[in-house]
Amino acid sequence: MKTIKNIILASVLLLPTFFVGFYVYAYSSYFSLTPRAEKDKLEILPDETFTISFPKQINKEYYRGKIGLIPATNANIFINETGTKITFTPHSTWKPGEHYNISLPEGRTNSLARINAASFSFSVVDYPKVIEVFPSDGARDVLLDIEDPISVKLDKSAIGFYIDFSLEPSVPLKFQINEKRNQFSILPLEKLEEGVKYKLNIKIKPNKAEDKDYVSLSETSFITLPPPPKDWSKNLEERLIQARKFTQPRIKKGKYIDINLSAQVMTIFENGLLLNSFLISSGKRGMDTPKGEYKICNKYPRSWSKQYGLFMPYWMAIVPSGKYGIHELPEWPGGYKEGANHLGIPVSHGCVRLGVGAAQTVYEWADIGTPVIAY
Repeated sequence: MKTIKNIILASVLLLPTFFVGFYVYAYSSYFSLTPRAEKDKLEILPDETFTISFPKQINKEYYRGKIGLIPATNANIFINETGTKITFTPHSTWKPGEHYNISLPEGRTNSLARINAASFSFSVVDYPKVIEVFPSDGARDVLLDIEDPISVKLDKSAIGFYIDFSLEPSVPLKFQINEKRNQFSILPLEKLEEGVKYKLNIKIKPNKAEDKDYVSLSETSFITLPPPPKDWSKNLEERLIQARKFTQPRIKKGKYIDINLSAQVMTIFENGLLLNSFLISSGKRGMDTPKGEYKICNKYPRSWSKQYGLFMPYWMAIVPSGKYGIHELPEWPGGYKEGANHLGIPVSHGCVRLGVGAAQTVYEWADIGTPVIAY
């Protein structure tokens, strides 16, 4: 909802009064500036209405067509029916960062009491600036994912503005914004090509401005991680077929979970019989899922990670500390789930992710104490 900036003009004599970003010159005993509430801003947003109020009805004919606005702006200047308010509304938006001056001519009240000429001034909030971007400009070997999305931080709130994010080559994006509206998390909705340079473009415009009014806020680029050399098929469906054909059980009694980190495939066995294979996403380079023999230590259907601010559905810890586990693709609190496009690629912070459906299948099949072998 818009906040209406309101100057109350009362019958008190004031000397010229100054404020940061907003001031009024008052040369008549008819005008004064009522102290503003602390929560009010001294600057207005690009689409806000600016209002001057009078304690008594003015004679409209003294003001109609004679009110000055500098710099000249395509705005609607309206005197209400009761002659107690003059409002200034931009046809599109005020120019961000601009300083405007309003001049009222000498006038009269309806009772013909004299009102001396007066001048007013207001400023418009300027565009926010980008102060931090991840990945940094020129970064290489980049892997984006829900735990490590593109992040953009501004020097102040983006209230009053619309920000557009785009990647070149073009990829559809999903983003969320924090409560202060100064920090964004952005994720590609499709898998980025490996070893490719991407350009991140950030544009901004006032909320009600037209698309032609966008201005560039930031341009950065990064190069994604190139594909590692491997014998496993790059076609994920063929890779699962390979896993189901060639994975041999390392434990032939009871249940056990086999995790091939090189192939990014999990296979479940029971009494030496291969039941199924699933694509996974294990720890990325530098945060690798540790190789070794483990077991399911605890289970929880919808675990919450305080460290990353994410839900981890169908959680199964494989170490007592809970540092590493198996779980479904993570979710933001707002409901957005990490896409399946990273399955088959190591991008996590060390845990082993499974896709929707696969995670529930393994969760309901495995028992606490089920062995896990990662290699």
